[in-house]
Amino acid sequence: MAARQGLRTGTGDPREARSAPAGRQAASPAGRGAPHEVRLIGGQWKRSRLPVADRPGLRPTPDRVRETLFNWLGQDLGGWHCLDAFAGSGALGFEAASRGAARVLMVERDSRLVQSLQAVRARLGAAQVEIVCDDAMRVLTRHPERHFDLVLLDPPYASGLLPAALQACADIVGATGWIYAEDAQPLTAPPGWCVHRATRAGAVHAALLRRDHPRPDSAPTDGGHDEKD
Repeated sequence: MAARQGLRTGTGDPREARSAPAGRQAASPAGRGAPHEVRLIGGQWKRSRLPVADRPGLRPTPDRVRETLFNWLGQDLGGWHCLDAFAGSGALGFEAASRGAARVLMVERDSRLVQSLQAVRARLGAAQVEIVCDDAMRVLTRHPERHFDLVLLDPPYASGLLPAALQACADIVGATGWIYAEDAQPLTAPPGWCVHRATRAGAVHAALLRRDHPRPDSAPTDGGHDEKD
C-alpha cells in the first residue's frame, strides 16, 4: 500500500457533481446553477476541462473545494488505489488520477454519464482509470478489493444514501486508508472510524474520515474543523 502524505488543513464549499437515483431528482442547494464544464485544478492534467451533462442531481463542485480536499490529503497520491463511488462528472476521481493515483475505480449508473467519463478518460489518456456502469451501493457491498487508500463518497444531494455507503465502504478501505464524504447534514462516522477533518458550506457538510486509531504518519491536528457559511 502506498505511503501517506501528511495532512494539511483547508477550507471550501464541498459539492461534487453526482447523479441522482433513477426516477428521482435530488434537490440542489438554492441559488446554484450547474455549469456545463469544470476544470481539473492540479496534477498532470491541471486545467483540463470535464463536461457536466444536464442530468438530474448532477452538481459540480467549485474549484476551491477540490483544492481543499487535496490540501487535506497532500497533493501527491502516487501509488494510491482510489474509489469514486458516485462518479457523476468524474471531477473527484480524475483529480486523484491527475495527482498520481495508480488506480481509480469510478462507479456511475447513469449510462449517459458513463459515456462522458469514458470520453474524458480517452482524451486524457488516463489508463489508470477504470469506469464501471453499476449501482454504487452494490459495488460497495460486493467489491472483493479490501485495500483502497481513498474512497470518495458524494451521493446525490439529500438522497439519504450516505450512512449506508459509509458503513459499506468501511470494509473495503485499507488499514491506513481514508474516506471523504459529503452530505446535507453533519456526518457521523461509522463504528471504528472518526472524523479527521470537517467543513460546512451552507447546507452542505463534508468530512475526511480515518480509522479510530493513531496514525504515526499523520500531521498533528488542530481540532480538524473548518467551518464556512
